[in-house]
Amino acid sequence: MENVSVSLSATDSIMSGALDMCALYREQAAKAGIDIKVVREPADGYWSNVWLAKPFVVVSWGARPTPDVMFSLAYKEDAAWNESRWRNPRFNELLLLAKKELDEAKRADMYKEMQMLCRDDGGTIVPFFRNRLAGRRANVKHGPDIAGNWELDGARCYQRWWFES
Repeated sequence: MENVSVSLSATDSIMSGALDMCALYREQAAKAGIDIKVVREPADGYWSNVWLAKPFVVVSWGARPTPDVMFSLAYKEDAAWNESRWRNPRFNELLLLAKKELDEAKRADMYKEMQMLCRDDGGTIVPFFRNRLAGRRANVKHGPDIAGNWELDGARCYQRWWFES
């Protein structure tokens, strides 16, 4: 393809530095002859007016407890949140098979194949996986486990953390 030009919609409310990331991505894509126009979208209404409405957008997913949940939410052909509108018959077949597979090793192999299909055939670009870092003062206490799927202990710190005097 030659003279490819696309618009990439983003807002920094999705994650800090989202627009800077898009600018860096635009620079790298230009080397391949792809012209990316970064569109700064308003934070207000991004999820209702941009996400799932425009063809190329920045999003930030939180972790999910199992591969099945993420695959079912975002990659299954008829999933409401299938952002890239990706459809792959083999992927969908494996998803159904993996849901009922009791052998963990076989299920893991299915998930691996599904991930490879997403990588090789899918329409989602995953530029990075975020690390989560939490800092706290010595007098802020919590139980033995901290969730790694969302900020602030799985968005539950207000329920599971306390101050010790």
